[in-house]
Amino acid sequence: MVALTGALAGALAFPARAQQPPVSSIRVTGDARVTARPDRVQIDVGVRTRAPTSQQAATQNARQVDAVLAAVRKATAGAAVLKTISYSLNPDYRYHPGGGEPTLEGYTAANVVQVTLDDLAKIGSVIDSATLAGANHIQGIQFTLRDQDAVRAEALREAANRARAEADVLAATLGLKVVRVLSVEESSPRVVPLRVYAASARAEAGAVPTPVEAGTLDVTADVTLSVEVSPAAR
Repeated sequence: MVALTGALAGALAFPARAQQPPVSSIRVTGDARVTARPDRVQIDVGVRTRAPTSQQAATQNARQVDAVLAAVRKATAGAAVLKTISYSLNPDYRYHPGGGEPTLEGYTAANVVQVTLDDLAKIGSVIDSATLAGANHIQGIQFTLRDQDAVRAEALREAANRARAEADVLAATLGLKVVRVLSVEESSPRVVPLRVYAASARAEAGAVPTPVEAGTLDVTADVTLSVEVSPAAR
């Protein structure tokens, strides 16, 4: 092993790296809310049936659900997308005030089908057709967008512009100027669905069509900027 000593060792020593001066920065957040009109609706249509036995409850439920699906397909000319989102079959007990074993009184079968439709003008006719065919519970109505990307991009641009504008204003107020953007953080733009809840219902032939108003949706976004600043030229 060879040891370096004296002048040779000093010549091979690396100089210490100069320490970088700290960067002056400002951190700001811009938020945006964009309003859009929904062009898609999801209607949760439910059928509940009760019977003395589980088989009778399930059979009756299946029969009514088939009739509801056929009515919905007819009302929408086959344009709706139908999907079962929940199914249950449970015993019904009667509990006695004095305690003791509860009494089995029958079974309840429940099936909820989600109807997705792009023609919002047919919402009322879908609900009425479904309830006339045997649906006895409209669990809820949710309005949303077919193409959410465009509206999300708009909210994100607006939030970013607001964040940069706030950084410029804050820097100018303090006698500084924005040199460059150091980092960007964004929360994914959120589409806030518009929900309408409905209780159990049963339509009658000849009744006034069910009115449903779509309203508007809010899409929100947040953008946080960290920018480097320096003294403004005088």
